[in-house]
Amino acid sequence: MRLADRGGAVAIVTTNFDLLLEDAAKRLYPAVQVYALGGIPRPGRGNDFTGILHIHGALDRNPARISDLIVTDQDFGEFYLRRRVVPDFIYDAARLFNLVLVGYSANDPPMRYLLNAVAADVTRFDDLKERFAFIGASAPDPVRLEDWKGRGITPISYDATNIHSAFLDTLERWAALSAINGKRSLVDAEVQRIVRVNRDAATDVDRDLFDHLIRRSDSNERVRLSALASKHKADLGWFDAIAAIAAESNRERR
Repeated sequence: MRLADRGGAVAIVTTNFDLLLEDAAKRLYPAVQVYALGGIPRPGRGNDFTGILHIHGALDRNPARISDLIVTDQDFGEFYLRRRVVPDFIYDAARLFNLVLVGYSANDPPMRYLLNAVAADVTRFDDLKERFAFIGASAPDPVRLEDWKGRGITPISYDATNIHSAFLDTLERWAALSAINGKRSLVDAEVQRIVRVNRDAATDVDRDLFDHLIRRSDSNERVRLSALASKHKADLGWFDAIAAIAAESNRERR
């Protein structure tokens, strides 16, 4: 849920029926809206596109009430083909955001076809964002990775042994380094460490981490991090990267 915060709005999409994300959100945010199926808002960059979005429906906390869920083939036909609730949502989201699939195999035939259709759009539209999926495996599986690439999704493989502990550690560190609601002391320490080396001599990992911290920041935070880098005598390469990312963000807003 910390990673779902894009600054001013919290948005996370799930195909699960359970309410575990809502329980987690209560510990972090005063109020998070919950939507399911036909009530899901259309994707947008504004702060009105927010909430926990159950695209296959959600269970009601009252077990005596009937929940509208996508379970059967008829349900998929209703919401994917007839009403087009899910396809229209995914098409719009893929043009506005980098989608990241977590713990989702996408083996439901309608979703698989939908992701393939989005991948085909890459050849016709230049506004599609790159899509990613975290793929856990106990041993390397190149065939499975190629299958994801064939759907137009960049797979991020990790060691799934020990109950996916490597993946959990990755999410924890990613959230801690978030420029939106991460640990500022950790972010500052990483920036100070990274800029001690000229950008050309830095490792790919450190360059990517620095760019991530800048890209996830708003304008005020970028100014603050720039001042911090200057204080620690960063070379011009790091400031060129900040300027390039800021220009990229301005183009996206236009």
